[in-house]
Amino acid sequence: MPRFAANLSMLYPEHAFLDRFAAAARDGFKAVEYLFPYEHDAKELAARLRDNGLEQVLFNGPPGDWAGGERGIACLPGREDEFRAGIEQALRYADVLRCPRIHVMAGLVPEGRDRADLRPTYVANLRWAAKVAASLGVNVLIEPINTRDIPRFFLNRQDHAHELLGEIAALNAQVQMDLYHCQVVEGDVAMKIRQYLPTGHVGHFQIAGVPQRHEPDVGEVNYPYLFDVIDEVSAQCGWEGWVGCEYRPAGATSEGLRWMKR
Repeated sequence: MPRFAANLSMLYPEHAFLDRFAAAARDGFKAVEYLFPYEHDAKELAARLRDNGLEQVLFNGPPGDWAGGERGIACLPGREDEFRAGIEQALRYADVLRCPRIHVMAGLVPEGRDRADLRPTYVANLRWAAKVAASLGVNVLIEPINTRDIPRFFLNRQDHAHELLGEIAALNAQVQMDLYHCQVVEGDVAMKIRQYLPTGHVGHFQIAGVPQRHEPDVGEVNYPYLFDVIDEVSAQCGWEGWVGCEYRPAGATSEGLRWMKR
């Protein structure tokens, strides 16, 4: 069975954010991820991790104006200085939290702009971020996200993500393979795991039921089968990463974790 990390931005909404670390540990999680740490002092978050025996395995870099609808700025020309300042802030948190992965959100394609015109900015920003992160031993992740959940998101497909990694050409740049988004956009998920996991370019998985994004035992995806595929391919290629539980609980989080106990 893969190693599961609790996504504290989505799981345990019945608790205040800082109390979710203890709730996750009580349910047997050994690692956590979440969207953003920046509203909290890094030392306070580190203490919550330490006190509950948890690893921080992933968080996102600053996304721009999240409340205003932005979902990253990596692909946006003219925002390079802001992007670099955000990555530097993320790396300061990663250092304190001992977090080995930062997801850099690509951003939205502006109305009237062509995706191809944004590609040079995106590649240049990611190449810079990977170079700076490498000095701290941190991997920079990119994630294809479906445009039903986030319309106009720049990066949507696994093949596109891996093609971009070839252009970025950094050993510490990897793909965050969210199986929920992959199913919505492409399907054929098991074959994509078999295709991409052995390359060494997949740094992290995330899961959720499709289509409602609830627990992974609800919906059209056979996750027990996919977990077996991940185990099989991991044993062959030596992958030792984490699977983030990034879903919206349909009810009480702990009750909904029966899928994991099974």
